Amino acid sequence: MKTLLPIVAVSFLSTTCTGIAFADDIKDKQQEVIEKQKEVVDAKKDLKLEMKKDSNEQAQESNKSMQQVSRASKIIGTAVQGVNGDNLGDIKELVLDPESGQVVYAVVSYGGLMSMGDKLFALPWKALHWTRDGEYYTLNMDKATLAKAPGFDKNQWPDSSAKWDQQREVTYQFYRVKP
Repeated sequence: MKTLLPIVAVSFLSTTCTGIAFADDIKDKQQEVIEKQKEVVDAKKDLKLEMKKDSNEQAQESNKSMQQVSRASKIIGTAVQGVNGDNLGDIKELVLDPESGQVVYAVVSYGGLMSMGDKLFALPWKALHWTRDGEYYTLNMDKATLAKAPGFDKNQWPDSSAKWDQQREVTYQFYRVKP
């Protein structure tokens, strides 16, 4: 029994020391994982800030390029051309959504002779594409298709919100533009 007691004591001490060392190793690994997680969170924050900065710069650049046509007086009277370069008329009016302040339609006059017999078309603003030189807008459509588009007579504009909403629904479907 005298020899067994020292062996048990040494075994117990060695197991305890090994366990403590192993526990310290686990704590070190946990600390490393926590630090890596913090680095990942910081990297995500930096990435979000960089993306936001890029987005703001793109918006500012876009706004700069649109400044020369931002006034309604500069847009009204501007020609609209089709995909083949055909003259599809010119912008007579801009229709705004009073709640959002956004341009909803550009009213384009087309057809007839010398403004006689012209038909008016409410083109969704999103369907028109501004040209870099700002001299005209393009519409991804040809004359024959535009002639079939829903329109209205210059003496019979939609005169109520309900009629504009109806016009909007029909127009957005025809031009395949999402509101």
